Amino acid sequence: MIIKNEIPILEYDDSSLEVITPNHGNEDLKLPEKCLFAFLGDVVHNYAKEHDAEIANEYITVSHNVNVYILHEEEEDICLVQPTIGAPAATGLMDFLVNCGCKKVIAVGSCGVLADIPENAFLVPTRALRGEGTSYQYLPASRYIELDEEPISVIENCFKSHNLPFVTCTTWSTDGFFRETKDMVKYRLEEGCSVVEMECSALAACCRKRGAKFGQFLFTADSLANVHEYDLRDFGMDSHEKALLLGLDILRSYK
Repeated sequence: MIIKNEIPILEYDDSSLEVITPNHGNEDLKLPEKCLFAFLGDVVHNYAKEHDAEIANEYITVSHNVNVYILHEEEEDICLVQPTIGAPAATGLMDFLVNCGCKKVIAVGSCGVLADIPENAFLVPTRALRGEGTSYQYLPASRYIELDEEPISVIENCFKSHNLPFVTCTTWSTDGFFRETKDMVKYRLEEGCSVVEMECSALAACCRKRGAKFGQFLFTADSLANVHEYDLRDFGMDSHEKALLLGLDILRSYK
C-alpha cells in the first residue's frame, strides 16, 4: 500500500515488490556476513592489495566501478568496500551488499563538526537526523532514525579495549553540503546534532529495511562550529589508516 502525501518524498510504498532487485544480475554472488563500509579513499585499496584481498565483484556505475573486496582471515572472511559518497549512491551499493549476504555492517568515515570538537576525535552516532532523501524510500517518514543497539555496543567495547576516547552523538545526515547555511547549522546544533555527514541515516534505513544490523563510527574532519569562518583543517587525514584498522577489529569482535 502506498502511504500518500502532498510532499512526494514523504510518500512510501510499504508492500509491493521492487521492479529491479538490488542483486540484479548477481543472484549467485554470496558475500561474507561481515562488511566494513569504509569511506577512506586509497587506504582501503592499499590495504586490500597488501593483504591479498580477493575482488569478489565489481559494482558497476556510470561514473566509476567499485571493487568489492573479501579479506580471507584465519577466523572468517570480511567484506571490505570503499563506497561512493552521498546517500543515494552509497545506499544503492549498501542494498546490493546486504542482498548478497552482508548482514553485520560497520561503516566508518569523516564528519564535519557543528560544535567545538577537535580534529581526529572519534564519535559513535546513536541516532541520525534524516536530512537526506534516500532513507524515505526505505522507511516511513520520521525526523530521526535510531541506530541499532547491538553494533553500537560492539563499537564502544572495541574502543574501550583500545583505550581510545570517544563520545556518542546525534549526527545530521544531509545531501546538500553547500546548503549547510549559518542559521541551519545553529538550528541543528540547538536540537542536539553535534556533527554532520551525508549517509548515516540512509544507510541505517536501508539495513533495517533489508534485515541487516548497521553501526557507524566517525572521526572529525572540517569544522562548521564558527559559522563566520569555515575551517577545512586537514580533513581528518591522520585518522584514515587508524579508522580502517579499528573497523576491522570491531568486525572481528562482532559475534
